[in-house]
Amino acid sequence: MPSDINNKLNILLLGVNHKTAPVEIREKLALRETNPPALKLFHELPACMEVVFLSTCNRVEVIVGTNDIERARDQILEVWQSRSGITDNEFSECTYEYRGIEAVRHVFRVAASLDSMVVGEPQILGQLKDAYRNASEEGCSGHILNKLMHKAFSTAKRIRTETRIASQAVSISYAAVELAKKIFGDLRGKSALMVGAGEMAELAAQHLKTNGIERLIVANRTLERAMELASSLDGEAVSLAELEDVLVDADIVISSTGAPGLVITKDQVKRIMRPRRHRLLFFIDIAVPRDIDPRVNDIDNVYLFDIDELKEVVEENKAERQKEALRAERIVESEVIKFKSWMQSLDIIPIIKKLQEKAENVRQKELRRTLKNLKGLSDKERQAVEKLSQSLVNKILHDPIIFLKKGSRDKDKDDVLAMVCRIFALNGAGETISFENYMKEKNKLEGRCSSKQAN
Repeated sequence: MPSDINNKLNILLLGVNHKTAPVEIREKLALRETNPPALKLFHELPACMEVVFLSTCNRVEVIVGTNDIERARDQILEVWQSRSGITDNEFSECTYEYRGIEAVRHVFRVAASLDSMVVGEPQILGQLKDAYRNASEEGCSGHILNKLMHKAFSTAKRIRTETRIASQAVSISYAAVELAKKIFGDLRGKSALMVGAGEMAELAAQHLKTNGIERLIVANRTLERAMELASSLDGEAVSLAELEDVLVDADIVISSTGAPGLVITKDQVKRIMRPRRHRLLFFIDIAVPRDIDPRVNDIDNVYLFDIDELKEVVEENKAERQKEALRAERIVESEVIKFKSWMQSLDIIPIIKKLQEKAENVRQKELRRTLKNLKGLSDKERQAVEKLSQSLVNKILHDPIIFLKKGSRDKDKDDVLAMVCRIFALNGAGETISFENYMKEKNKLEGRCSSKQAN
C-alpha cells in the first residue's frame, strides 16, 4: 500500500447547551480563565489532531478531528472536568456526544440555528465563524474541520436563502419594530421616541436604526443612562420631564420603563395632537405594568398596541418558523449526505493521485524516447505529440478513476482499493502490493498514532 494513504481522521463533538445544562454549569465549562486558553488546551491533547472550540452564552462545544475517537473522548472529558471544577455527576448528566456523521449533522444544525433557543436567530452563525477563525489563526484546524466548517457555513446560507426561517419577528422588541413598519410602510424619514433605556428599549432602538429611522430620541428617568444609549445609536437624550415636548415631533413611541404607574396619560396625548396637526401617532407599550394609558386609543389618529398583542404576533411567528424549520432540516440532510460521500472518498484520493503519478511518469518516459527518435519534428509537431500522449493517458485513466470513486461507497471498499493497487502495481518500495499486504498496511496505518501522539 502506498505510504501516503490517509490515516483516517474522524469527527468527535462533545458539548453542553441551554437544554442540557444551567447557565452556572455552562459558565464553568467555558474555561474563560484557563491558561493556556481552552482551544490550545484541547489541541495539546495527544489524540486531538484538529480542534474548534465554540463558546457562547447558550452552548459550549469541543469539535475535534481525531484518528482515535475513544482516546480523544477520554482525554477531553478528563481535562474538561478537572479544569471546570464540576462534579462527576453534573458533568455526565449535562454533556452530550456526537461522532462521525452525527457530529456533522449537529454542526450543520447549529450553524443553521435549528438547535438554538430561538430557531432562526442569526447570532450563532457569526459565533461559529469566530470560533473557526480563531482555530485557523492558532493553527488548530486542519483538512477535515476546514471542510466541515465551510460546509456548515454554506448550508446555513442555503437555508436562509431557500426558507423564511429568519423572516418573522420572535422577540417583543423586534415585533414592535415590525409592527411600526407595517403601519408606516417605510421608517425612513420618521422620528422615534424611546421611553425608558433598559434592555428591551435598547434592542428596539437597534432594530429601529437598522430599519432606517431618521431621528431617535431616548427619554429616561436617569438622564445619564439615556445619554449612554442615545450616544451609542447616534440619537438624542432627554429627561422624562421633557416628555410632552418631544412627543410633538415623534411618529413612533416605544415605552418600556419600570415605573409603577402610567408614564404617558390620555390628557398629555390630547394636548400634543393640536401642535402635531393631528399627524398619525403610533404607541407601542412593552412595559409591565403598562406605561401608557389605554384610553389614548380613543383619540383620533392615535394607535396603541400593548405587550399582550405583541405576544400574540410573536407566538404566531414562532409557529411559522417551526414550519420553515422542517424545510431547513431537509436541506441539512441533503448536505449531510454530500459530506458523508466526501468523507468516504478520502481513502481513494491518495490512490488516485498515485495512479495519476505513475501514468504521468510512464508517459514522460515514453515521450522522451519517442521524441529522441523523431529528430526532424518542428516545435508545433512536438507539442501535438505531447498533447496526444496526455489525451491518451487521461482517457485510459478515466474508467479506473470512476470505478474507484464508485467503489469508495461500497461495503467491500477495501477489496476494491486492494485490487486497483495490484492491477496497476501501485507501490511504495518497488514491489507490487498483494491484497494481504494492503490489509496489513491499512491496519498498521489506522492503528498507528501520529508523531504528535507519540510525543
